[in-house]
Amino acid sequence: MTPGNNGASTPEDDDPFGYLYADGQANGAQPPSGGYGYPNSVNRVRAVGTRQYGQQPQQASYGQVPQQQGAPGRPNPHYAAPETLPGGAPTAQQQVPGGGGGGRGGRGPNTKGLLIGAIAVVAAVVIGIGVAMMGGDKDKDEPDNQANPGPTQSQASKPSPSPSKGGESKVDLPKTDAKTLRLGPGVSTASDIKGAKADGGVYVTGFNHVGATVTWTVDGIKKAGTYRLYVRYGIPGVDANATLAVNGKPQDRPVNMKNFGNLPKGDWEKGWQETWSNVNLTKGTNTIELACNEGNQCDANLDQLWLQK
Repeated sequence: MTPGNNGASTPEDDDPFGYLYADGQANGAQPPSGGYGYPNSVNRVRAVGTRQYGQQPQQASYGQVPQQQGAPGRPNPHYAAPETLPGGAPTAQQQVPGGGGGGRGGRGPNTKGLLIGAIAVVAAVVIGIGVAMMGGDKDKDEPDNQANPGPTQSQASKPSPSPSKGGESKVDLPKTDAKTLRLGPGVSTASDIKGAKADGGVYVTGFNHVGATVTWTVDGIKKAGTYRLYVRYGIPGVDANATLAVNGKPQDRPVNMKNFGNLPKGDWEKGWQETWSNVNLTKGTNTIELACNEGNQCDANLDQLWLQK
């Protein structure tokens, strides 16, 4: 051997990539026959998921692909997991003979226990529905004491109101007509115009001049307070008014004897209407006066006067 050529070296000393260079090829370097392009390589190709646990693959010779036993109906595997090779890492999951679990060789889930639990739940629901239905029927049969409870002891002990305390009976307030009124100067009574409600159809006439008055002395007022004074009057289709005085004191507002019905002018028979004013009366006797003063329009006949509370 020469210093430039020491002869063929051992395989472990060969350059695995010598066949790629001209001097390597001159020295007879050949591409390796194994996988991946380097010596001692093994083509361990297998389809994913086709590895059989607990089986040892056949040992492959140098540069040869180990033959794997494929599962029935599957293509031949081309990949061997490292843990299946001699000396490889142990598998993470070992088949335990007779063991449970979800593997192919083990038993499935405890379906018997699940079935028993489901039956127990259904039975509890059925029993609850039955109890509720029995309770509802019982409530229907019993009297409705809760919805319509009887009077309590305190309620039963309360005395019922006596007839005498059921409220004061309505007291008829005083009422008058033309024949009982005290007439002032120039005022008189008549009955030729029909429609008056006073006894005999009598009404007050001649009230259409300044200074005319009619006075009503009211007796029997049992309680002081505000009352409503009603006046029934007749007009010839035109508005009228009069000054109101109570117990000698003139009121701020006159009695309004307006043509509320819009009756035709000149027709006295169709001109009968009603009006009212509030008056403050004292207990006992009071005087109410209607007067035709300056500024009043007094062309009206007076029929009746009455009070309401």
